[in-house]
Amino acid sequence: MSIDILVFVAFVVVALAIDLYAHKTDAVIPLKSAVLWSLFWIAVAMGFAGYLYAAHGSETSSLFISGYVLEKTLSIDNLFVIAAIMSWFAVPDQYRHRILYWGVIGAVIFRLIFVLIGTSLLAFGPWVEMLFALGVAASAVMMIRAGGDDDEIQDYSDHLACRMTRKWFKVYPKLNGHDFFVKSTKVEGDHDRSKAYWMATPLFLCVGVVELSDVMFAFDSVPAVIAVSREPLIIYSAMIFAILGLRTLYFVLEAMKDALVHLEKAVIFLLFFIAAKLALNASLHIFGVGYNIDPTHSLIVVLVILSLGVIASFLFPEKEEDESNKQTDV
Repeated sequence: MSIDILVFVAFVVVALAIDLYAHKTDAVIPLKSAVLWSLFWIAVAMGFAGYLYAAHGSETSSLFISGYVLEKTLSIDNLFVIAAIMSWFAVPDQYRHRILYWGVIGAVIFRLIFVLIGTSLLAFGPWVEMLFALGVAASAVMMIRAGGDDDEIQDYSDHLACRMTRKWFKVYPKLNGHDFFVKSTKVEGDHDRSKAYWMATPLFLCVGVVELSDVMFAFDSVPAVIAVSREPLIIYSAMIFAILGLRTLYFVLEAMKDALVHLEKAVIFLLFFIAAKLALNASLHIFGVGYNIDPTHSLIVVLVILSLGVIASFLFPEKEEDESNKQTDV
């Protein structure tokens, strides 16, 4: 297992170093480049899957791929939320990759904590797995209830992350390049202009909201991936490789979000499937009545649901409302 951890760390460090070197400047990432880098991260993940296949066999590799695809799929909807957050804070396109970078760093840390806690809780018995199933199903229900609010712009000014930041720092009223903090003597209500303060910029507020939102995302994604495997390294590595590729995938989805109109429905179906998988497995151990869905069939179901969501988006696009044209005609 120690060798597996070293190989995993080596894959992550080398790939991340290449990515960071290529994106070390503030620049808008074009769609073509975003697609190529997304494919790069998929190739890195499949390379680690190949290592697992060679070292531990097809079942372990299949578990990793299932967890990877599942986390990647669930993260797609999270990216749309992050896009809404950055739009509200009016983050320029050239700084969005920087926001995503720090968001990923936070996700790497928080996912590790959640995975360790989640896998430890499973030791208390199958009833914990049943609670996980209810939690994942509740996330799907909340997504259904929020489905009609897509056009509403959420106000993040009173978000918990913003309130916490204001308690610790004074907030600079505007962006200062890509800086998260700026030293300034112009503080409202302070007559001592000789004293300089470190002030948080709106960019730092945005990072805080993204980080805290990712913690909430983990409440459904971690139990969902745990449904695939109980091995912490398999769970964590699958999640991390999926998350590291989100920074460039964001720019792909940003360009295609108007086309992938039914993808959220696929994510909802996927959450219900994972909840059912967890519940059936727990019921099998508790009551002796249930079913254990093996990793290969789980992977097939995940891929089919995701594919149907993408195909349906192109076959049945949402019709654009012509209300403005109607009002013009009147």
